[in-house]
Formats: sequence, C-alpha cells, structure tokens
Amino acid sequence: QVQLVESGGGLVQPGGSLRLSCVASGISPISFGTYSIEWYRQTPGKEREWVAEITYDNNKNYANSVKGRFTIARDNAQKMVRLQMNNLKLEDTAVYYCHAVRRTNNSNYWGQGTQVTVSS
Repeated sequence: QVQLVESGGGLVQPGGSLRLSCVASGISPISFGTYSIEWYRQTPGKEREWVAEITYDNNKNYANSVKGRFTIARDNAQKMVRLQMNNLKLEDTAVYYCHAVRRTNNSNYWGQGTQVTVSS
C-alpha cells in the first residue's frame, strides 16, 4: 500500500520561508519515478486548490498565485518531493497536501496534509 507523508509545515511570519517534504513508502524508487507529484492546499470552507506539479519527466508547473515564490523538486531515489516556499504571504495559510498520480492508469494517492500558517 502506497503511503505519502508530508512534513515541514509550521508557523512563519509574512515574508518567511518553509520547505515542505512529501515522502512515499510502499513503493520502489523506479515506480515512484513514474508518478507525477502535485501539491494542493485547502482552507476551511474552500475547495482544495492546486498549487504546483512536477511531472514524472521533471516538468514543473505552478499556480499563478505562487509562481516565482514556490519551487518544486523531486528526488526519485529518496522517493521524495519538496516544495520550497519563499516570501510567504498571509493567504498562503492552508493545509498542504501531496498527491501522487499516474495518469496512464488513473492510479493516485493522497497524503494526510501538513499545516502551514503565515501570521505576524
């Protein structure tokens, strides 16, 4: 059973930085490398919002709201994806979720989320 575990969330002041990690277990590094990994975020009462993606072939895409501030990277050998978040804003406050998806067979998995709070 594939599991994704996010970490790295916390409380930070506006303008600060955090680095989130998403680590997979129950899967080989080779198989992990066939998945695109996405980050989503959600605040109470709102729909889950797509934030960023790194594809299986290392293409990177970002939501306009985070472009230029967030950077996504992957390490298939470590079965890990990181999301570096710089110049954080109040509106970045949310629970951040990692999502692994392999579109060829609709296989996908979610992590349990990590809280990011940006507050002065």
